[in-house]
Amino acid sequence: MPPSDRIRDHAGQGATTVAAHRARRRLRADQARQLADLLRHQLLAGGFPDGTLPHETALATDYRATRNTVRQALDLLRTEGLVDRLPGVGTVVVGQKYPHGLDRLMGLAETLREHGRVTNEVRTVGPASAPAPVAERLKVRPGTDVLYIERLRRLNGLPLSLDLTYIPLDIGTALLGADLENTDVFRLLETITDQPLGHAEITLEAVSADTHSAAVLEAPHGAAVLMLERLTHLADGRPVDLEFIRFRGDRITMSGLLHRSL
Repeated sequence: MPPSDRIRDHAGQGATTVAAHRARRRLRADQARQLADLLRHQLLAGGFPDGTLPHETALATDYRATRNTVRQALDLLRTEGLVDRLPGVGTVVVGQKYPHGLDRLMGLAETLREHGRVTNEVRTVGPASAPAPVAERLKVRPGTDVLYIERLRRLNGLPLSLDLTYIPLDIGTALLGADLENTDVFRLLETITDQPLGHAEITLEAVSADTHSAAVLEAPHGAAVLMLERLTHLADGRPVDLEFIRFRGDRITMSGLLHRSL
């Protein structure tokens, strides 16, 4: 075989070896991600009541994974701030996410009442001219004044969400003297209008925290936050509360019960 052919043949074998190595790395990364998802569910559901995960060897046996895959999965959870490695102890749970249901219309304090006390830091409250998208959703004329409220909401003192709220002014005026620091807006709206809330339209997506939101939520700039857009209606169908809520993604988990209907 000519030298040039031997060189090309050797290079081809090398390329095959590199490709196989990359494929193995991708496979292990996929398996690690799958294992991290399973472990995340367990720790958020209280599956490790003593706060300590099983040893890596036990996890490898239970999930039929290699030790390297287990270590990579635990690294993913460590990056999320859910676990940490303590010398002489092992892998321990250090983070907690609070459940926020999506199948009932409730305020944050009502939703998380079993997990502690929700308090509100009212950063801004007062009349503001309604931008066109807000006016359209609330069914008021563009430029009409609405009540604008910006609140930083904390659970047990930890920043949880930044809420931007728009309310028609004929209803919102009564909120100016209300206890917005300790009371959900939902409960206040039902008291003011003397009728229950009916339904809400929601959109949930992940966005990157801008500089302002990150600073207020005490989160890293650019961190992923859960953005919940919610338009709430009274029982008679009138839209009364348009909210843009940025949740710290490392402190909240969304869940709901869905029924299939064809």
